[in-house]
Amino acid sequence: MSASTINQKIWNMATVLYNDGVSNSDYLEQLTYLLFLKMADEYSKPPYNRPTGLPEDCRWECLAGKSGAELFDTYKKMLDKLGAQGGMLQEIFAGAQNKMSSPAILARVIQMIGTETWTAMSQDVKGDIYEGLLQRIAEDTKSGAGQYFTPRPLINTIIKCVQPKPEKTVCDPCCGSGGFLLAAKSYIEEAYQLDADQKKFLKNEAFHGWEIVPATRRLCLMNLFLHNIGDFNDVPPITRNDALLSDPGMRFDYVLTNPPFGKKATLKAAAGEDGELVDEELSYSRQDFWATSSNKQLNFVQHIHTILKTGGTAAVVVPDNVLFEGGAGETVRRKLLETANLHTILRLPTGIFYKPGVKANVIFFENRPGSERVQTREVWIYDYRTNVHHTLKQHPMTETDLTDFLDCYKPGHIDERDETYSEDNNPDGRWRRFTIDEIMGRDKLSLDITWIKTGEDISEIALSDLLASIHEKSDAIADAVEQLEALLGDIED
Repeated sequence: MSASTINQKIWNMATVLYNDGVSNSDYLEQLTYLLFLKMADEYSKPPYNRPTGLPEDCRWECLAGKSGAELFDTYKKMLDKLGAQGGMLQEIFAGAQNKMSSPAILARVIQMIGTETWTAMSQDVKGDIYEGLLQRIAEDTKSGAGQYFTPRPLINTIIKCVQPKPEKTVCDPCCGSGGFLLAAKSYIEEAYQLDADQKKFLKNEAFHGWEIVPATRRLCLMNLFLHNIGDFNDVPPITRNDALLSDPGMRFDYVLTNPPFGKKATLKAAAGEDGELVDEELSYSRQDFWATSSNKQLNFVQHIHTILKTGGTAAVVVPDNVLFEGGAGETVRRKLLETANLHTILRLPTGIFYKPGVKANVIFFENRPGSERVQTREVWIYDYRTNVHHTLKQHPMTETDLTDFLDCYKPGHIDERDETYSEDNNPDGRWRRFTIDEIMGRDKLSLDITWIKTGEDISEIALSDLLASIHEKSDAIADAVEQLEALLGDIED
């Protein structure tokens, strides 16, 4: 049976469960538990005979053939016991709960999974099935699942620019469902003929990540496992924690990531005698940071610089405010330009993320050894935003749309680039070079640079983007009013 056929079969079951009150996200979580159990069962038998660490009363056959209350009770006991095991088992099943609405529905899902021999499928087939489900659930914008899903055409293009090599480490400090890590693995496998040692390194040592949301981390671990990253008894490659809390001490050859968007990092804290919970801005005070800020995107840029090896390469998706914000933002940009070679910025169009109206960019930089000399000599900017309109369904962005950027980037030969912009002959050229002197002369060292004339027809803009723009301006006004009131309050006091 083909991957598309199995994918459709699994998705059809999602529709059945949704009509019975089980959300798509909950379905994928339950599917993760059951699929892991089925594969562990297959690996424990010939021809593999691999030790999986599964207790005898937690094997696949313990579920097969049961029904009704007995099935529900057995499944619950298995989840509880597996969550208390070590290694990958504990990480997958920690805190696991049965969210199936009835024993009959659970039995149907078990039967569906049980009819396939998953270990006989290639990692690409298994991975495509799981990735397909992740993407469909991300498209369900009401669920909010899209927050951890970066468009795959963008990820693949970034990987082609960076060209990761064998026996190098790749990190994503906010890895979501693992898209960057898997794309890097796929590129390495296709671009190189790997020997046995290189394959072992790729499976067990190459990839590392952090994810703060437990359910998302579980999906990521399963996604990596299906793509042959990690093993039953290995230390999980993804750490569940806030990556910004501290310097982990590890350094990586590549850091590829799309940090979560949002204006401020906040936490809930008790305030006043009534104990009412309010949002408080959360700042990370770290000695390795250049600036203390509650802007989590700026904090991620600083964190990435810390964990990147000297000579290592980073590609980071950042919102516009990282490029123009004053104060801590200006400090971070200045230090990044001084200590790293921030050689490329890709301005992204709206309409490509599941959160409407997001204005984002990809910054590419290489960490350099300590020096008194400014390490960035020029910044190349590709404007793929001005006069570009994409939507998620009617006109989604594809890898073909980014081919011109990839050609201009010249992977592996960035010192041989040529501008497509010309003030006299091609003022709308999308690829333009700026010297470090031009950058240093800009107000607040702003890297939010545009030069193409807009021919924007409001009728071509998606309603969601218009609403997002209105919300953005409203938030800016509200922030300004709040700051003004605070100033006036200080004066009156």
